[in-house]
Amino acid sequence: MGRLAKITRRTFLGLGLAAAGGLAVGYYYYRKPYANPLEGLLAEGESTFNPFLTIAQDETITVFAPRAEMGQGVHTTLAAFVAEELNVGLDRVRVEHGPPSPAYYNEAMLKEGGPYAFFDEGIAAELTRTAMGVVAKFLAMQVTGGSSATVDAYVKMREAGCAARHVLLAAAAQRWNVDAATLEAENGQVTNPATGDSLTYGALAAAAAGLDPPSDMVLRPRDEWRLLGKPQKRVDLMDKVTGGRIFGIDVELPEMLHGTVKMSPHFGVGAKSANLDAARAVPGVRNVVPIETTTGKGFGIIADHTWAAFKGAEALEVEWEDAPYPADTGGLSALFDKALDRDPDFELGTTGDVDAAFEGAPAAEILEATYSAPFLAHATMEPMNATARLKDGKLDIWTGTQAPGIVQMTAAALLGLERDAVSVTTTRLGGGFGRRGEVDYPLYAAALAAHTDGRPVKVTWTREEDMRHDTYRPMAKAKFRARVPSGAMPRALDATFAGPSIMKSVLARTFPDMSPMGPDKTLVEGAHDQPSLIENRRFSGCVVDLGIPVGFWRAVGNSMNAFFHESFLDEMAEKAGMDPFEFRLSILNGAEHRPAREVLTKAAIMADWGTPLAEGSGRGIAHTISFGTWVAQVIEVTDTGDGIRIDRVCCAADPGLVIDPALFRDQMMSGIVFGLSQAIGQEITFVDGGVEQENFTDFDAIRMAQCPRIEVELLENSPKMGGAGEPGTPPSVPALANAIFAATGKRLRDLPFTRTVEFV
Repeated sequence: MGRLAKITRRTFLGLGLAAAGGLAVGYYYYRKPYANPLEGLLAEGESTFNPFLTIAQDETITVFAPRAEMGQGVHTTLAAFVAEELNVGLDRVRVEHGPPSPAYYNEAMLKEGGPYAFFDEGIAAELTRTAMGVVAKFLAMQVTGGSSATVDAYVKMREAGCAARHVLLAAAAQRWNVDAATLEAENGQVTNPATGDSLTYGALAAAAAGLDPPSDMVLRPRDEWRLLGKPQKRVDLMDKVTGGRIFGIDVELPEMLHGTVKMSPHFGVGAKSANLDAARAVPGVRNVVPIETTTGKGFGIIADHTWAAFKGAEALEVEWEDAPYPADTGGLSALFDKALDRDPDFELGTTGDVDAAFEGAPAAEILEATYSAPFLAHATMEPMNATARLKDGKLDIWTGTQAPGIVQMTAAALLGLERDAVSVTTTRLGGGFGRRGEVDYPLYAAALAAHTDGRPVKVTWTREEDMRHDTYRPMAKAKFRARVPSGAMPRALDATFAGPSIMKSVLARTFPDMSPMGPDKTLVEGAHDQPSLIENRRFSGCVVDLGIPVGFWRAVGNSMNAFFHESFLDEMAEKAGMDPFEFRLSILNGAEHRPAREVLTKAAIMADWGTPLAEGSGRGIAHTISFGTWVAQVIEVTDTGDGIRIDRVCCAADPGLVIDPALFRDQMMSGIVFGLSQAIGQEITFVDGGVEQENFTDFDAIRMAQCPRIEVELLENSPKMGGAGEPGTPPSVPALANAIFAATGKRLRDLPFTRTVEFV
């Protein structure tokens, strides 16, 4: 773990701006920092120097988190980074989401955005990471995603607290005319042990603001951590258990109107004809206005209350234009089959000579299989919503978003405003999973705000509108072929994946003037970037252009490709006549594969792999590294006769460094439940050009009665730090499929598994 703790030469921001009674401290990674977004937002008695931390005269310590809190506990962890170095407990700190600002850009997410495996430390991979770090600085995207929040903040937010502690000590030393090295900063005050004198952080803040921290500061070493590495009480717990008004849907403002939307059920087109009179006649409805943005076309209903808006939407009489893609799921599926039969658009992760490895191979050594996965909705518990007010040439938006800066930019463009004229207040998110990185729902609120004469309007989607107008996890198909001699190392693996380009779809609606560059790795991630010693490997992508919006869904391409890849590895193990666990170890003998071997071994030990099970029971194993974290899972199931019961999940995860073990385990469990939910019944299907599913009644998650016992163990063998939010999802699906095969002899190659088996 030495590499994680090592701090290279850095430049701290000089603390040269003071205001009566307060202090704000932070760290800029580059020598020329972005402007501090807090300078114009200070309350009385506060001052600021950069985005991350303020200390006010009344002793209020506020951490400004650059990432969204959507249930993952990230605000607790980010606050702990600062509090650790500031020598205060989390009970002394409050946390707010920072305003939209390039100062909060996410470097870690983009650094791993290249087409290389996380464990690849070759020259090309490292040069790409360096280049992507520079790109991240200039794109300056303030985004919560890619399981990157903790990784991105690990140094910069610890340094914010460290810098604050140093200047507070220096201010006290000047006050007492002593050496700062003789003083102690602890629990919100600086003390002189020699005299017993003490001053609070708040009393010192104004003076400290005029001082520069030393350039040779050293962060607290891990063996001295008090908060980090240990479970912490969540900072938002009280608000959640007491029903605090913290989510976007809770926003209430004076003179607020309410609204909803009814968008075209056929993506990419609008209304052929519309009669709005019946909707406008609904009691409480004030107006019905057309909406047309890069994210959709339809109508917005403005009313005195949400129910009137919903009833107005029901009363709309609209004939929609025909969908520009096949009208049903069968027609869409045929496009994927056709794509798999043509030449691929790109290859990634190719090693050796795959074609030569298959030449002359005996038919008995050839294994082939085709897999499929459907579209999936995000189905967040809090429906899409946003509140907007356009007044005096300024737009204010209140919403739960994973990308406040992008919301600010796109809303400004929609209404012809300067970006600085748009303010975005980020609330807590009632579920995100990638969906709240989109801009459709705040854009629609902004569009309606242009028709409310300066009054705020809260635009709430119905659950049906939400389910049928998502940016879906793509439908996908994959065709695998391998050469597997009996009892020997596989000779070759050739895999082709067909699906829409997520990046192309996202850019088209969010940055329509920007074209995607290079191959979209999300089409093959979870397969091409997995550890393996198979000498000849090829992973090809065939892009299927549909016009149906697809986006980032928890674990993105890993969420389906891990199922394809790890299921086929199990089939390869069977073909080789080897135990699935031993087979995986046999192809993971490289030094860089150690974390994979360790989590696989740990999960196998946890699950008593190899011990006999009762008749009708089976275990399945799978491993996937995604978002920097190596995860292996063993799932145990029983065929009850009435259906498959999922009994147990044993999960071993290695993120390199565990900051909060309780939160990390929670995220692994959450990801597992998310994965099992898609496996046992979720799918989005199309009829007449529109989505069939409309609510949790026909797009349900796994229920408590079906949820298995989940055990999670955490390891720290990886040399680099990984994330927590998504890596638990990918291996859960193939582990379940492999367990069902072990119990029943049925190979499940198509999601959801309810197409083949029942669950109890």
